[in-house]
Amino acid sequence: MNDHEIYPRFALARLEEALVDTPVVLIHGPRQCGKSTLAQAVAKKRGYTYFTFDDENVLRAARADPVGFCAELPERAVLDEVQRIPELFTSLKGLVDRDRQPGRLILTGSANVLLLPKLADSLAGRMEVLRLGPLTQVEMGGRVPGIGFISVDGAKTRSFRAGMKRRPLIFELERKNFTSAFTSRFENNS
Repeated sequence: MNDHEIYPRFALARLEEALVDTPVVLIHGPRQCGKSTLAQAVAKKRGYTYFTFDDENVLRAARADPVGFCAELPERAVLDEVQRIPELFTSLKGLVDRDRQPGRLILTGSANVLLLPKLADSLAGRMEVLRLGPLTQVEMGGRVPGIGFISVDGAKTRSFRAGMKRRPLIFELERKNFTSAFTSRFENNS
């Protein structure tokens, strides 16, 4: 896989399915797990316009006039890093209530976005939540999950690593220098 390709995420099918019948889909999860990358890939494929609240100009515009910002959104939009602007959620509710078409908005935010009271109150019943975790070895290997990846009865089943041309996880972590960061932190806490 070259530097310009992304790993296929298992959550992609669930996201596309949710966009068929739900006005708003929130992709949430920990930092750096691929939320923005997944949202941008779908946005490009389906013709969504992408806005990120990491852009200070976009953030200022939304804070200055949340109702006006929402009124000017295109028919399909991705709003990235929504936890940065909780005051926008009431305006998003009004936008969705005026036009409940499925797949209207894709939101992304870190895991704590669901703890924001305004979000829970304003978008309840209008939004599906898609939890995105860190990239898995199976995704990195380009494999499809299914029966045989998990042993229900404890018997040996085929391993998802069977046929993988990738090195075991520990070598991937060492290559990306994760283990040295982990061990130095562990040694400092001892």
